[in-house]
Amino acid sequence: MALSPIALFTYNRPDHTKKTVEALQQNKLSAESDLFIFSDGPKENISEQQVQEVRTYLRTIRHFKSVNIIERNSNTGLSSNILQGVQQVISTYGKIIVLEDDLLTSPYFLEFMNEGLSIYEEDEKVISIHGYVYPISEKLPETFFLRGADCWGWATWKRGWDLFEPDGRLLLNKLEESKQTEEFDFNRSYPYTQMLKDQINGKTNSWAVRWYASAFLQNKYTLYPGKSLISNIGGDGSGTNSGLNQLIFKPLDANPIRLSRQEVIQNELAFLAFADYNRKAMNPSLWNKIRRKLNPIFKPD
Repeated sequence: MALSPIALFTYNRPDHTKKTVEALQQNKLSAESDLFIFSDGPKENISEQQVQEVRTYLRTIRHFKSVNIIERNSNTGLSSNILQGVQQVISTYGKIIVLEDDLLTSPYFLEFMNEGLSIYEEDEKVISIHGYVYPISEKLPETFFLRGADCWGWATWKRGWDLFEPDGRLLLNKLEESKQTEEFDFNRSYPYTQMLKDQINGKTNSWAVRWYASAFLQNKYTLYPGKSLISNIGGDGSGTNSGLNQLIFKPLDANPIRLSRQEVIQNELAFLAFADYNRKAMNPSLWNKIRRKLNPIFKPD
């Protein structure tokens, strides 16, 4: 099995970046994997020192098959940095594993990503593999599928990324015309449709909601693990999801995921569990906080 390259997207958080890399280095397949790091530039001299601290650290990274650092000369913003970086890597290698600088990985994250990419490489129904799962109380299957795509520790192939539609208005029109907004919002439990409207109106420049909508409208599915292989450490006030750590934290499981081919259909138990979790996590004032702070879906450039 040829291992997928890893793309890591960084900006101005040296401590988070270091923790992310150190966790990734503990993965069983890290030493055999090529790592591409896309370092975004500072915003008009704002955060210039922190960006330089990140880049100084990046040049010390070892323990991968290769380390390739791409430094942006100016600030492109999270969305553009990811879209350009994913396209660059996937055009050459045909597949990719994507991480941001506030995601800690289980030691079995790369193993799960690469096995999933290998097993479902030729299955057109599958658009991506995902590593994060909500901290829900229900016991989930070892692996399962949900319609759409996700954005916290994920992998895809060129055939999947080719389906990405950058035009948010086109996506919204298709969702509304086909009367699928309720399902798109996980039975009205999470405001993804509103997020798409915010992107259209320039309130955010979210790539992730467009990635989800692109996959959803094409009736494509993402493979999830039953136990989270990702923990987000961005809720400490340093990033855009400050104050929301209680919604996204899930301790990493110490065991590997047993992965085997299964029928590609949506797991209704998991879908309903996600929707129920969303309802319990939300409160009347939280949506406004999420619109301003949640990373990476809402982050404006």
